[in-house]
Amino acid sequence: MSRTLPVQKNDYIDARFEDLTHDGAGVAKVEGYPIFVPNGLPGEKAKIKVLKVNKGYGFGRLIELYEKSPYRVEPQCPIYKECGGCQLQHLSYEGQLKAKEKQVRDVLQRIGRLENIDVHPVLGMKEPWRYRNKAQVPVGEQEGGLIGGFYQQRSHKIIDMKECIIQQEKNDEVVQAVIEICSRYGVTAYDENTHKGDLRHVMARYGLTTGEVMVVLITRTNELPHKNEIIKEITERIKGIKSIVQNINKQKTNVIFGDKTKVLWGEEVIYDFIGDIKFAISARSFYQVNPEQTKVLYEKALEYAGLSGNESVIDAYCGIGTISLFLAQKAKKVFGVEIVPEAIEDAKRNAELNGITNAEFAVGEAEMVIPKWYEDGNTADVLVVDPPRKGCDEALLKTIIEMKPQKVVYVSCNPGTLARDLRILEDGGYQTVEVQPVDMFPQTMHVECVAHLEFKEAGVK
Repeated sequence: MSRTLPVQKNDYIDARFEDLTHDGAGVAKVEGYPIFVPNGLPGEKAKIKVLKVNKGYGFGRLIELYEKSPYRVEPQCPIYKECGGCQLQHLSYEGQLKAKEKQVRDVLQRIGRLENIDVHPVLGMKEPWRYRNKAQVPVGEQEGGLIGGFYQQRSHKIIDMKECIIQQEKNDEVVQAVIEICSRYGVTAYDENTHKGDLRHVMARYGLTTGEVMVVLITRTNELPHKNEIIKEITERIKGIKSIVQNINKQKTNVIFGDKTKVLWGEEVIYDFIGDIKFAISARSFYQVNPEQTKVLYEKALEYAGLSGNESVIDAYCGIGTISLFLAQKAKKVFGVEIVPEAIEDAKRNAELNGITNAEFAVGEAEMVIPKWYEDGNTADVLVVDPPRKGCDEALLKTIIEMKPQKVVYVSCNPGTLARDLRILEDGGYQTVEVQPVDMFPQTMHVECVAHLEFKEAGVK
């Protein structure tokens, strides 16, 4: 006989929020049954309406606050409640850092069964606004003209947005100018229902240290109407413009980029620096959106690697070589591997750009290439992993355990998969020395971590 749920749809209940979900909703519990409520903060007492009930959890809406959190603040963004871009503007920055530290501790214990790990306080920003160096804005139509903005929460309705206060101001200026120019020349917005229209997205990339700007126009069509006039106006109006690129995506999909990219004007890349390392950034390069905090993250990874100049380092999931080139400054040799061929071309170009000769890059899946290197006798003193959100592949973790590098530095964008993978490495003979969370994305629930692991037998006399 199935257990009756303690709440039903449309019930009004009084409850206290105990926690936050991974997407920033408050968690209230009724007889142990969790209800997820947007805009609720831990410690607050409120009246909530139950909107939906599932077997294991429900969803609700905040009706009235009886007791407010001392960390509750008024959101700075006028469209915060409609837009799905940020989740935590109603929580003070001090409160955000505490919530992220708690999130990391909780998942390490719950998923990784790691009880006594030294988790440091989150490294935050002095100024947690205007940090993103890349804007990707879907384009729509309103009253006959083009609009650009982010999607409304849980919908594909575009909210017209003139500025986003977590974007670099330059990106706001660029996106608005491009949309206005395209609108004036009769460019139509892509309609995902009819699969008609010209312009799908506008992307702006900004080099924080160089001031260089790239505009990417993502279209359904091969040709952009009034292309020459549009290019002329963009180049005259936008200071610092170095590159205008068109990406063609003819597919009926919500994936942003298509396979074909062509330079319409200027250079194929713009440049930026993280610390002393210069990077060439193409339209589709993966480049961290918060370079200020990326430097903090990578310096921590370098510290945990503890390099003296004699070590061989493998960098799995190396991307365009960002971490590899940081490590190469202190290592004897760095080997990077990445599945995306264009990223490896960028990594090689970036090594050359900085005169770094002790870094080599290979195309392929880390879980295939590194075991092959190991079979061929290429081992590492230090192994660095910076995997996607899904974490490390099982085959790679197995190879790490067999290879036994003295140190593993795990850079993670998902505390849940980090905890799972640390458990596997711990069971394979590693000890997690410490974990340092870094706030790369203020005003959102995302948190990055750097974990420092050592092989238990390493250094034993």
